[in-house]
Amino acid sequence: MANALAGCKVAVLAVDGFEQAELTEPRRALMDAGATVHVISAKAGKIQGFKHVDKGDSVDVDTTFDNAAPNDYDAVVLPGGVVNGDAIRLLPKAQAFVKAVDQAKKPIAVICHGTWLPVSAGLVKGRTVTSWPSLQDDIRNAGGTWVDKEVVEDGNFITSRKPDDLPAFNRTLIAQLSKKKAA
Repeated sequence: MANALAGCKVAVLAVDGFEQAELTEPRRALMDAGATVHVISAKAGKIQGFKHVDKGDSVDVDTTFDNAAPNDYDAVVLPGGVVNGDAIRLLPKAQAFVKAVDQAKKPIAVICHGTWLPVSAGLVKGRTVTSWPSLQDDIRNAGGTWVDKEVVEDGNFITSRKPDDLPAFNRTLIAQLSKKKAA
């Protein structure tokens, strides 16, 4: 499995306030499988992570929305964190990025409050997804179907609810990317 994703490039979109485990654990799992992973944000430098409500570690930003091209990536990961999810959903360049990835039918892996970005980008209509439970009204109001499951696959969308779901989330993302790579 160490090189199952060799040659794959994955974008992780986040801003200050991301839930630390929801960025670092998928990034590590993808890199362990051989993928190249870039953290993309609105600003260069570092972004601040959180462990629930406590300040966590900062992570380096590899590039900004201004300099990133969605067609350069094989998939996108959207970590949660209430502050991150609420802020990134308002960024037109973040919305455009996920819309382009969706139009290309590439995997979009979303966990917890990360679902707010696809909601604001108009991508959940007609899809079945999961998220942190407090987002279920937003998903339904956007025309999606919300379910309470560890991981949900709907086409190119992979969604999970919370940090406890990360093992299933990571396995599902790596499996979907491996299938796309083999095709």
